[in-house]
Amino acid sequence: MIPFEKESLDSKSRRALVVHPDMVSLSQSALEHRLDEADGLALAIGLVATASHYFSVRKPKPATLFGSGQVDQIRDMMTEHEATILIVDGSLSAIQQRNLEEKLDVKVIDRTGLILEIFGARAVTAEGRLQVELAHLDYQAGRLVRSWTHLERQRGGFGFLGGPGETQIESDRRMIRDRMGKLRKDLAHLR
Repeated sequence: MIPFEKESLDSKSRRALVVHPDMVSLSQSALEHRLDEADGLALAIGLVATASHYFSVRKPKPATLFGSGQVDQIRDMMTEHEATILIVDGSLSAIQQRNLEEKLDVKVIDRTGLILEIFGARAVTAEGRLQVELAHLDYQAGRLVRSWTHLERQRGGFGFLGGPGETQIESDRRMIRDRMGKLRKDLAHLR
């Protein structure tokens, strides 16, 4: 996950829409409390929640979590409120996050990603920064579903010599594993 760039609060790129997928039929006051809390979390990293809304999700859709009508409603709300970031106050799978980003053409952050951003912004000590980066990488490792279309195997060697190489996702996983190993060593050294 790429940390947000610091911009002024009134910048259009810092406007967010907060949505809560209500899968357990919370009371109205509980829903309002959840949305208020998510608005506060967004503000903690400099995002302005221009609107908040909850959607009843009886049967979560594997592709987007929300139904197609709800996705259309979210798109309309994003346009109406000139929001460029969607915050989902719940957990999204990597596929759901990617599909929502493609359908809405905006950055999508789930609750876990939002909390990691807050910790990253507030980490002061070297140990704290390393721990946050390790958590970011762990979170990223499970989300290596890219929108790339060139995930076919790369060729190794010169010309036509050599066998197939690793896929881009395998390469990314290896780089993340290597970085996580280095961070763990650095953390052990700091302690």
